[in-house]
Amino acid sequence: MQAVALATADDLRETIRRKSKLKGRQADDVSLAEVRQLIGAAAERRDLLIENLHKLNDEYRALHDRHLVALAKEMNLPMAEVYEVATFYHHFEVVRGNDPVADITLRVCDGIACELAGAQDLLAKLPAILGNPNVKVIPAPCIGRCEQAPVAVVHQYPVLFATTDKVAAAVKNGLTTQPMAKDDAVFDPAALAEKGVSPQGLDQVVSPDYVGYESYRAQGGYALAKEIVEGKKDGESIVKIMESSGLRGLGGAGFPAGRKWRIVRDQPAPKLMAVNIDEGEPGTFKDRTYLERDPHRFLEGLLIAANVVGIDACYIYLRDEYHGAREMLELELKKLQANPPFKLPLIELRRGAGAYICGEESAMIESIEGKRGEPRMRPPYIAQVGLFGRPTLEHNFETLYWVRDIVQRGPEWFSSFGRHDRKGLRSYSVSGRVKQPGVKLAPAGITIQELIDEYCGGMQDGHTFYGYLPGGASGGILPATMNDIPLDFDTLQPYGCFIGSAAVMVFGHKDKARDMALNVMHFFEHESCGQCTPCRVGTSKAAKLMQSESWDQETLEDLATVMVDASICGLGQAAPNPIRCIAKYFPQEVV
Repeated sequence: MQAVALATADDLRETIRRKSKLKGRQADDVSLAEVRQLIGAAAERRDLLIENLHKLNDEYRALHDRHLVALAKEMNLPMAEVYEVATFYHHFEVVRGNDPVADITLRVCDGIACELAGAQDLLAKLPAILGNPNVKVIPAPCIGRCEQAPVAVVHQYPVLFATTDKVAAAVKNGLTTQPMAKDDAVFDPAALAEKGVSPQGLDQVVSPDYVGYESYRAQGGYALAKEIVEGKKDGESIVKIMESSGLRGLGGAGFPAGRKWRIVRDQPAPKLMAVNIDEGEPGTFKDRTYLERDPHRFLEGLLIAANVVGIDACYIYLRDEYHGAREMLELELKKLQANPPFKLPLIELRRGAGAYICGEESAMIESIEGKRGEPRMRPPYIAQVGLFGRPTLEHNFETLYWVRDIVQRGPEWFSSFGRHDRKGLRSYSVSGRVKQPGVKLAPAGITIQELIDEYCGGMQDGHTFYGYLPGGASGGILPATMNDIPLDFDTLQPYGCFIGSAAVMVFGHKDKARDMALNVMHFFEHESCGQCTPCRVGTSKAAKLMQSESWDQETLEDLATVMVDASICGLGQAAPNPIRCIAKYFPQEVV
């Protein structure tokens, strides 16, 4: 049979040429040059997508679509993937074409503490007072400065105890970045046991002095880690000290730290570490309080854990709202790496982008990898298959912060504290209607009444204790009559609550518990990653129902059941806690 040519060689060449041409919008030369200037050699690493988006967002105050196209080309990623990551995080604003971009974005925190202190009044008055269409005023979920409420952030400059005059002055004077703190402080957290950590008064500074690298070394810092690295202290003995101390994860889950070290230690190399300083739980600010005063105590704890467990690389995930702490930590990491006391593992600092869900460990890992922060299904657990598919030790900042003191002072030091048959120290972030809010380094198991009376100077004048949130937005709501429950792991579950990160928010008789519940439900609605329907739809529907004068209890309970039973992660599972607590403990408010 004679062969018949279907196409000539020229026809084939033309077909290949047409198929090889990229479809969709093409990157222009100017945008490519601008992107290349900012990201440099980082284009080769897929996991640095979010870091690259931050560089563009910082430089141009928004993410222009032309830059996203250029970034996709430079990183060899599909445009759809770049776009879906950019639009997932709240601190990125994608603009099209020549759409205008605000000169300054002014965020006013509308979390519970700030709302109690007058945030809604600020939001209502500021646009007219500023009178500048190029300053965009928007509400923002809790920014982790509840003891300084209300707080507004002018670009990256926090205005503490904000008033309209203070905010207007900051805008007028061009205060848009947080000033760098001095690095010559002395800070000994162990000496603050059973005391308040946070300063008091309206004259608090935005950037408190901290213990810098040279000062920390001069005060004996990194000596313990050096002994462990050099084999002068046995790794197994360190694990046993951690186990004996009773230290549990202080990010909220409360998993025993020593046991976690042992589990990951037994996994095959290479192993990684992911450190959670996202601290997005409303009402929580303890990690920031310690970090911005004493960063190297945390870094030494990280290095001790890395050596004992056998970690090859450490990734620190810091929430984007902590601009001053990030700049300081970047500087101190450079000092440590330039003059290390011993050989260091790889340490990289990663910047969050405004997503509460990234406080969940697997969502944080997705974000570190440069993806949308969506929780993973488990098993496998991240101790076995975590960051970049490797066994991963995940820790909260404060858990690592106490490692040095526990090892040096002995496990008995930490476990010697406690009340009501509980053991250890807890850093309670207390805010709301108390005279002296702040971080209180108190005995584990202290009650809310003891915390208010002994550590907070009592209730604010004119306010009588009415109720409290013992564990942030997701930890439930209890009435003042239940003021004798030990605030610790495993003590609050029988009442439909939990301690979580120990974010204690107190409200008085002039406030309504239902308003507290609605505030946190709006927060959950805003922060749901949208991956699972029960959480995405349930929080939105619940928020609408909770605005009614009289609650549809049957429908709300149906929603609560579905969210608890079918949500992928803890956000959707814990979101119904405020609903059920109001129905059980404050029924008079919603009948």
